[in-house]
Amino acid sequence: YMPEDTPPLPAMLSLGFQQVLTMFPATVLVAVLTKFDVGVTLFTSGLGTIIALLVAKRRIPLYYGSSFSYITVFITVMAKYAGNCFNDPSTVYCPDGVRIAQVGIILTGLFNILFGLLIQWIGKERLDKVLPPIVTGSVAIIIGIALAGTALAQSSTHWGVAFFTLICTIVFSVYLQGKGLLGMLPILLGAVAGYLLSLVVGIIDFAPIAAADWVRPPNFTFPAFGDGRAWGMALSVALIAIATIPESTAHLYQMSLYIDQLAKDLKRKPTEIKGLIGLNLVADGSNDVIAGLFGGCAGTNYGENNSLMAITRNYSGPVLIAAGVIAMLLGFVGKLAAIVETLPTAVTGGLSIFLFGIIALQGVALIQSEKVDMFDPRQLAIGAVILIIGIGGSAFPGGNLPIHVPGLAVAFPDGLPAIATSAVIGILLNAIFIIFPPKAKD
Repeated sequence: YMPEDTPPLPAMLSLGFQQVLTMFPATVLVAVLTKFDVGVTLFTSGLGTIIALLVAKRRIPLYYGSSFSYITVFITVMAKYAGNCFNDPSTVYCPDGVRIAQVGIILTGLFNILFGLLIQWIGKERLDKVLPPIVTGSVAIIIGIALAGTALAQSSTHWGVAFFTLICTIVFSVYLQGKGLLGMLPILLGAVAGYLLSLVVGIIDFAPIAAADWVRPPNFTFPAFGDGRAWGMALSVALIAIATIPESTAHLYQMSLYIDQLAKDLKRKPTEIKGLIGLNLVADGSNDVIAGLFGGCAGTNYGENNSLMAITRNYSGPVLIAAGVIAMLLGFVGKLAAIVETLPTAVTGGLSIFLFGIIALQGVALIQSEKVDMFDPRQLAIGAVILIIGIGGSAFPGGNLPIHVPGLAVAFPDGLPAIATSAVIGILLNAIFIIFPPKAKD
């Protein structure tokens, strides 16, 4: 099916359910790790996907789930503004921290929309000069490495379960690759394996499942716009968009190739959605605004779902809308959320070792794929400064550099946020090299 096609209802529902199953493991894992509400996260994933499709006039078939790129900054928000809740292993949801994070998620959406409009106005090539791969790739590396301590801390609650989960996840991701739907669910399969071992060693508490209602409204919250602390943290959250924009654009190019090949096979007109980079980012931003308004995690379009569409040769917009409706309805299933929330910390720790490392290596892959000249002193300078400030700063309490700038004390009373600061410095360094380019060699 092409993006504009509407399959028969049974096919639409079954294909939609496959999309939900594919996005489910990673999307709910982000909520579990950051103590956002699982039901709200599922609901906003579905609603955000539908809104993004409508914004893109159903021309860009992408499914949106929770983004791992924001975990570091969400954990920082939770530890700082909802520390008693977040550090309590018996709690699974911290609404006070979520409300503050929501302001940043909405700002992230607005940033994406702004970048999308800028690309439509000035073109992607000019924006790439301001935001080059050495900046976006280095920021992605920091995001992954800054989470290393969190992954190991979670694993330390039961090293045996954590490493068993890790090994199973690696085996599934390597040896099931290309094996259809199963090949796209290594995280789910790894979590199930870790959960089964946790049952054997007796570290699962089933009381929350028994206490949960079958149907219950998700714990919707509204952004803490009136809380001054939220605005300082909002910029830290929003600047993570720098690392997600290249990922989203790469997914768009990938989907364009798949869809145009299908159009050729069906003897229909190619869609060439690769030219809709700006519109794609506006759709991304619309999804984040929805998540921020209701209390869901910041999102991104999912490569796993793109692969599923390629395997099934189904790029139907109505199928993705059906998937969005199914995800929204699942958000109201209390028993489902309770089952997810019984996932032992050691299991999430084993999954996190794998996933957080992949985030960092995706930054390396981006730098390689864009053929960045790592013998160029300018590129080395930008990358080196971003990495050391970002990684080193993340080691300080709260992930804040102990630097207090006059006039910014209200927004950043505990110092400058390390990841956001490293990104800004990298952008400024790149701007200096653009304005004052070095003389060409003789």
